[in-house]
Amino acid sequence: MSDRTDDIDQTHSNDIEDTPSVTCSRCDREWDLSYELDDLEVGNQSFEQFALDHMRHTGHFPDGISPWIVSCRHCPEEEEFLAASAAQRWSKTHARHTRHSIEVTHADEETTVVSPE
Repeated sequence: MSDRTDDIDQTHSNDIEDTPSVTCSRCDREWDLSYELDDLEVGNQSFEQFALDHMRHTGHFPDGISPWIVSCRHCPEEEEFLAASAAQRWSKTHARHTRHSIEVTHADEETTVVSPE
C-alpha cells in the first residue's frame, strides 16, 4: 500500500500562478486577466480585449501596447488596430473601395502606404 494521499481539495504550495497580468504606469496599476479569461471567456484574446477596453475607458493603452494606425490620405477615415493583419486588411479594403491611398503606421515600424489597385 502506498503512503500517498489523494486529497483533491489539497492546495499545493508549488502550484504555478499563470494568470497573465497587465500594467499601466499612467494609471499606476496592475491587473491580472482572470476576469477576461474566466468570466468573459475570451481565451487567447484576453490581453487584446483588456487593452481595447482600457483604451475605451481611459483614452490610452496599457504599457507596451502600440496600435497600428491606418489613415486615409484623402478622407478623414482613421482606425486603430492591435494586430498588423487587421490593419492591413482594413487599409487594402478601404483603398480598393475608395481608390484612396492609406498610410499604415506603428511605433516599431516604418510608415507604409497602401495604394489603390
